Amino acid sequence: MTVASQIPDRRLNVAPMMDWTDRHCRYFHRILAPSALLYTEMVTTGAVLHGDRDRLIGFNPEERPLALQLGGSDPGDLAECARIAEKRGYDEVNLNVGCPSDRVQRGRFGACLMREPALVRDCVSAMHDAVDIPVTVKTRLGVDECDSYDYFSDFVGQVAQSGCNTFIVHARKAWLSGLSPRENRDIPELRYEWVYRLKEQEPGLTIILNGGIRTVEDASKYVETLDGVMLGRAAYHTPWLLAELQKDWFDTCGVSSREAAVEIMSQYLSDQVELGVPVKNISRHLLGLFQGLPGARRWRRYISEHAHLDNNNVQLLRDAQAQMRPAATNHSGSARVHGDELE
Repeated sequence: MTVASQIPDRRLNVAPMMDWTDRHCRYFHRILAPSALLYTEMVTTGAVLHGDRDRLIGFNPEERPLALQLGGSDPGDLAECARIAEKRGYDEVNLNVGCPSDRVQRGRFGACLMREPALVRDCVSAMHDAVDIPVTVKTRLGVDECDSYDYFSDFVGQVAQSGCNTFIVHARKAWLSGLSPRENRDIPELRYEWVYRLKEQEPGLTIILNGGIRTVEDASKYVETLDGVMLGRAAYHTPWLLAELQKDWFDTCGVSSREAAVEIMSQYLSDQVELGVPVKNISRHLLGLFQGLPGARRWRRYISEHAHLDNNNVQLLRDAQAQMRPAATNHSGSARVHGDELE
């Protein structure tokens, strides 16, 4: 049964991150930011079509609004995967045109597709025609020698002919030879001005900025001109940032404090353990919850040292919190850096 899309707002988005944004991470992020649009890890079309779908693309209804990010380059396969996503209740399907890993290149998807704008257009067109939910594209500014604003804007223009009107732009180019995926996240320079210029040139498109956004102040500045921001590593390593943005931008709170988040996630952990999920699969996503506050290092250390010892330790998060200095238990506000927690 198809479920109608529930995307109320595109201002706040959490990036698809391989090995990080699994269903447990997304549940945690959802309690922090009820209004954020969350994304899955990238899943290849082959995996969706032939793999264990419940394991690969299953999700908790509480995670919505939720987008499935796909990796692929065959229009027919992508269209079928989009249909599957819509039937399973996803609110959006996103095509990855930005990942620079070697494995992705061998599969002819990710950032290497920036060299083939006509193919990307055809892929997105096939997906767009197959479903009623939004189909979007996450891209870079360019790839290797294809590195100019004109190339970038022409690429977006061609893809937009498919009917796609939402582009999430990681404001760096990708070097497919010479840089690792990790280096591609930092070394190519950020060019926010290209993203601003694109929005000015194409005001009818929804343009979301990704890359290098670490603070409430930065994010708020960018949404004055653009349609939204997508947070990646900052959302994962300093997740309370999501709660701050939720409160500042939407005038509502997901949870009132970090301590409340621990309680909710402890109950979630207990429920998942009953289903056979190891504690460590969930606790790893909470390591940054107290980042910047006294006791944060003790929190991280306790979880890291104890999560693997007992797969059924449903008290792990509460025990970790008990190891923190008393001062940490009274902080529920913004993530500021204090003294010995400076990292």
